[in-house]
This record gives sequence, structure tokens and C-alpha cells, in this order.
Amino acid sequence: QVQLVESGGGLVQAGGSLRLSCAASGRTFSNYAMGWFRQAPGKEREFVATISGSGETTYYADSVKGRFTISRDNAKNTVYLQMNSLKPEDTAVYYCAARRAFTTTLQRGYNYWGQGTQVTVSS
Repeated sequence: QVQLVESGGGLVQAGGSLRLSCAASGRTFSNYAMGWFRQAPGKEREFVATISGSGETTYYADSVKGRFTISRDNAKNTVYLQMNSLKPEDTAVYYCAARRAFTTTLQRGYNYWGQGTQVTVSS
């Protein structure tokens, strides 16, 4: 069982930056691929970024490529999402997720989910 707790959300102006963190329980964090997803009001949850257990492989949604960076610190059981050049359309609840396998962009591939953290970008 893995428990995930996100933090770092908040209100920021367009063009600003935020760093989200997701702390995971357990002693085998490096065995888990991690992903970030988001859900905007009235929309379905969508993929944002994912990283392999070793941190060597990452994938991004086209909408965030070049602005967001996913990283992880396996010694701290934490995955991060650095978000730069934020836009109002980035406003959403951001969720981290974990799966004990190779990385994937598909939501159904993840077994564990955090409770989400709100990110609001004002224009």
C-alpha cells in the first residue's frame, strides 16, 4: 500500500511559478513510476507528466512541455512538479499517482492516488 500526499498548490498570477510536491509512504519508492494529472472545473482529469522509478525517463503532455518539469528524490520518497510560465488554463486540481511498474501516461495504469492540491492561475 502506498499513500500519497500532495502539497504546494496555491494562487499565482499568469507567468508565475509553483512547485508541487508529492510525498509517498513506503520503503520501495524507487520501484514506482509516478505521474501527475490534473482536473479543471467541468473537465475530465488529464495526464500532465510522468517519471520512471529511476528518474531517467519522463513524458509530458504537449500542453505543458517546455514549461513543466517532473523530478523525483528517491531518498526523500518525493516527486516534484515544477511549473513555470503558468497560464490561466493551468488552473486545476493536481493529483499525483503511483504504479509499481514502468511509466505510463494512462490514468487507469495507476493504482494509488493522492487527494489533490488546487492550483489557481489568475490572468
